Amino acid sequence: MFGRKKTTPVVDGDSEPEPYVQNVDHLASTPKTRWERMWPAMACGSGLFSDGYINNVIGSVSTILKTLYGTAYTGSGAQANISAITFAGTVLGMGIFGYTSDKFSRSHSLTISTVILIVFAALGAGSYGWHGNLDGMFAALTAYRFLVGVGIGGEYPAGSVACSEATGELKSGSRNRWFIIFTNVMIDAGFVVGAFIPYLMVVIFTEKHLRAAWRVSLGLGVVPPLLLLYLRMKLKEPEEFKSRESMKNVKIPYGLVLKYYGPRLFMVSLIWFIYDFSTYSFGIYSSAILANILPKTAPLSQSFGWNTVINLFYIPGAVLGSFFSDWVGPKYALVIGVTLQGLVGFLMAGLYGVLSRPGNVAGFAVVYGFFLSLGEFGPGDNIGLIASKTCATGIRGQYYAVAAAIGKVGAFVGTYVFPYIEKAGGGNTVASAQYPFYVSSALCIFSGLITLFFIPNIGQDTITSEDIKFRAYLEANGWDTSQLGLEKVDNIEGGISPMEQQEEVHKN
Repeated sequence: MFGRKKTTPVVDGDSEPEPYVQNVDHLASTPKTRWERMWPAMACGSGLFSDGYINNVIGSVSTILKTLYGTAYTGSGAQANISAITFAGTVLGMGIFGYTSDKFSRSHSLTISTVILIVFAALGAGSYGWHGNLDGMFAALTAYRFLVGVGIGGEYPAGSVACSEATGELKSGSRNRWFIIFTNVMIDAGFVVGAFIPYLMVVIFTEKHLRAAWRVSLGLGVVPPLLLLYLRMKLKEPEEFKSRESMKNVKIPYGLVLKYYGPRLFMVSLIWFIYDFSTYSFGIYSSAILANILPKTAPLSQSFGWNTVINLFYIPGAVLGSFFSDWVGPKYALVIGVTLQGLVGFLMAGLYGVLSRPGNVAGFAVVYGFFLSLGEFGPGDNIGLIASKTCATGIRGQYYAVAAAIGKVGAFVGTYVFPYIEKAGGGNTVASAQYPFYVSSALCIFSGLITLFFIPNIGQDTITSEDIKFRAYLEANGWDTSQLGLEKVDNIEGGISPMEQQEEVHKN
């Protein structure tokens, strides 16, 4: 991603060729406008809005389906499957597109994932069973939710990785901020809109026409990827990936990669698992939690309205955290944010008996929203940044995909486990709501400790330094690094490496 000084071959037989020098200011000095530097990062990362929208809208849609179909929906297993199956598709998509973004193309992988999102978001909205059969409709919706998850999976390794590489052309001191704004803030904006649209649809169509409300809510998930499709078709490969660090044309030395990055990847993945375990679970069940607090006679629109208010708290935490990450670094921003979130979670659990009273729903929304906001301020903003900048460019897509996929496994597990955690409270409704917050808060503190002791510091130029360190490691283990880079393909296929070319020049 970062520039490099190119040296012309010397013809003096007594001279040695100049060594490779990484110049982090080279790209910043190239004649580009602010928009020309900014739009590739925006086009790469902003597709994660669809992840937030598609994953959060299903919580309200599931509530509508329960209202419409009652035990036909809740008693068939469809409720759990439809809410959670997207995560399974996302994990598969991450695996596929993590590999293709390293071995095929960052930009083409993004375009393909965008098309998948558009197609299956539309089909999900039109889910229909044979002759109107409900079980068939639930099965179709489950299948389309799985497949749209595959498209979402491409947004992580291809989109976020390319975004982190594209921010290298931006001003030093602001790179973390812009990466976060184009990735996690977009996810959170998707969460907010995913809560607001069902509310709006229920208000427009009224509770007499809920079938239209849930279908339109899902169908609008087509709009964000459609808006990005043109920009993504214009994307080029990130400079450093293209010119120097790509492993597209070589056999990736996975043994050396695992030896060097395995322990670090395990820790990054564990932190992401813990974060998604809590965040996505709370996001999906927030409307259900509110339904228990609001009066039984409260209209569906009131529950959805408060759900939107709660989701709005994601945004200030994410935006403030983006600046904080540049000031103190992603590692310490994550530790501080997740520790504060854990403390608020314990406080909220202890006071839940008071907060859960129907007359205190506003207070509940504020405290719960603050809990969610701190989650974005710390791990939400920084875990993707850490995953994208703690490994070398040539295997970044797969490294990021593994960490993000394990995070989604955490979300998938959480959506199944949280109801059982709630049931552990037995007939005590206060205890049933307290237990998830106790579990989540304890995990917050645990993930903060892992980050503090096992995650390296990340600076503005970490991508550059990480590439240099990994190259040195490969060379120390006898691996020929002259093979790297997309621009080497013609020479490699012709049997002449760049090193051999330079040797020929010296001979002549």
